[in-house]
Amino acid sequence: MEEVVVIVGAGPSGLAVAACLNKHSIPNIVLERDDCIASLWRKRCYDRMSLHLGKQYCELPHAKHLPTTPTFIPKDGFIRYLDDYASRFQLRVLLRRNVESAEFDAGAGRWRVAARNLDSDAAEEYLARYLVVATGENDGIVVPEIPGLDGFDGPVLHSSQYRSGSVFKAKDVLVVGCGNSGMEIAFDLADSGAHTSIVVRNQVHLVTKDIWLFAMFIMKLLPLHLVDRIILFLCFIKFGNTSKYGIRRPAKGPMYLKVNSPVYPVVDVGTFKKIQCGEIQVLPSIASIKGNDVTFSNGKLHHFDAIILATGYRSAIKNWLKSDDYLIGDDGMAKQKFPEHWKGRNGLYCSGLVRRGIYGSAEDALSIANDISNSYQIDLGKTL
Repeated sequence: MEEVVVIVGAGPSGLAVAACLNKHSIPNIVLERDDCIASLWRKRCYDRMSLHLGKQYCELPHAKHLPTTPTFIPKDGFIRYLDDYASRFQLRVLLRRNVESAEFDAGAGRWRVAARNLDSDAAEEYLARYLVVATGENDGIVVPEIPGLDGFDGPVLHSSQYRSGSVFKAKDVLVVGCGNSGMEIAFDLADSGAHTSIVVRNQVHLVTKDIWLFAMFIMKLLPLHLVDRIILFLCFIKFGNTSKYGIRRPAKGPMYLKVNSPVYPVVDVGTFKKIQCGEIQVLPSIASIKGNDVTFSNGKLHHFDAIILATGYRSAIKNWLKSDDYLIGDDGMAKQKFPEHWKGRNGLYCSGLVRRGIYGSAEDALSIANDISNSYQIDLGKTL
């Protein structure tokens, strides 16, 4: 089956590229492994999840949010937005297609994309002049190697399987991981009546939604180092000295780390207040597990009924993408630095792989579609 553009992944990044290509009247198709679009949002997010950035930073191209949309959009509202987006732009999405390999055929000047139809188990091949990688950074779950974890005598869930703390009421639950998911899940558990502890191994910046929204705005006006000084001052007024409660801030500021590393600040949803009043216990890294007993690096032992692993995801792109040593790095993320990260060689592109959120995916989609349109018009001219 020959297509002009094949897009792999039907999350926000892939949908945005497809819509922008449709605006240019460039034929394209989206291959999605799951049975729905936006599967991360539908199937791997907890119930109370909402976007941590204001809605103006969470728009896809050519589709602004309504004035009545909440500033911080809840999960269900964002899913409806994506469904409407796919319908409005009449996107061609083939579901239950697992891409097994994609390799550039220099002789044909085309990408050969081998996929498996998960409904029929039939092998399918797509030829494409252009290939867009849009599977995102949250493709495969990360489960840490912890001595004795396999023998834990109770449920062990990755955050992608967690939905609500209501099922853990009155239980002793340990959350491993202090990123946004871990902190928010810990809040949800404590709010639902669970006896909650959280492992905080790494240094982390705590911000509020309003402070971070303000930071995104002043980034357009002030140098990065001054933005960080303002953010940290506001955070100190809000939180005080967080290290007293086991949460140490990194030496570099939150905006510096966002721009120059994969480290994001944690947007507090009320977790810190529960830590301050003792509803959530902060613990150091795990040394070992035996039965229901967990020993920590400080030598202390605690009993738990369940463990939630908020240990993140990794990209799996390198498992199937061949013929590329330029665009995608060994970690499955964009190898080139922003803003030159989205264009590879031989008609290869990537979207949403420099950790710039939905706003970055929207920018990538516009750039990719414009570039493909220009190239496609040249190719058409040569054939006339």
